[in-house]
Amino acid sequence: MNLWNIFDTEWVPVGAWIDNLLQWLVSDFRFVFQAIKVPFDVVLSALEDGLTGAPDLLILFLITLIAWQAGGRRVATVATLSMLAIGLMGAWEESMTTLSIVLTCVFFCALVGLPLGVASARSERVWNWMRPALDLMQTIPSFVYLVPVVMLFSIGNVSGVIVTFIYALPPLVRLTNLGIRQVRSDMVEAARAFGATQRQTLWKIELPLAMPTIMAGVNQTIMMALSMVVVASMISVTGLGQMVLRGIGRLDMGLASVGGLGIVFLAIMIDRISQSLGQPSRDRGHKRWYESGPVGLVTGLFGSKPEASHDDGKTAIAPRQK
Repeated sequence: MNLWNIFDTEWVPVGAWIDNLLQWLVSDFRFVFQAIKVPFDVVLSALEDGLTGAPDLLILFLITLIAWQAGGRRVATVATLSMLAIGLMGAWEESMTTLSIVLTCVFFCALVGLPLGVASARSERVWNWMRPALDLMQTIPSFVYLVPVVMLFSIGNVSGVIVTFIYALPPLVRLTNLGIRQVRSDMVEAARAFGATQRQTLWKIELPLAMPTIMAGVNQTIMMALSMVVVASMISVTGLGQMVLRGIGRLDMGLASVGGLGIVFLAIMIDRISQSLGQPSRDRGHKRWYESGPVGLVTGLFGSKPEASHDDGKTAIAPRQK
């Protein structure tokens, strides 16, 4: 052994340990990972069947209404033009598959990330355990996630949702923790002084005040999920990422450009809607959500009007004051 080059020898066989761990998990606990796939499969199948099975113009109309309700007519125009561009390029069905994958990922990220963020904000011990795990998840290259996910969950759209979920979860946890920690302590103390419980303080004070920061985390999760679409296509995930991958494999610049532009337009549409949802109420004129947009228009047309007073033709005459 050469003492000047001691690192030419593998002293700690980390790779072999990880391979043995994966083999052990696959051989003895495969049923656990198949059970984990079930909720992802159910939500993804429902969204994908709904988005790809419904008429194209109906989906376009619904997206326009959602964007109008969330951010007004300008956001609705941007969303409509973005989806029209995708449809006119011939990538509508692939974009609906990608949209269903992204929405499923965001749903499970919110389901898991929000409680983790709240727990991290409430307890320093939980945050000290969560921070290195989040750092590890954010620094590992996205391609590295594919190997263990394929070994544990096989290939396909569900596996793509799982790997995207793992990759896109950290921003939501971090920004939820940050938003709750930035809530002014005097407001929390005032709520508790008036007899609010810890749960009431969370739902009535902390979460509403932290909502802009939390929605920024949701927005970052969406963008990271869209960035993972092309990488996940390497494990047979369909959608716009598959178009980009096929274009690269065939050196077909047109096909790859259509897939890439589809991802860009889809990202613009989702980004504008999610940013609008995160606006504070003062930027909306302190209006409730049902007082603006198409819902406000409908309620204004069919809402109850103040009743006029009826006196059956009799007019009451007030006596003159002397």
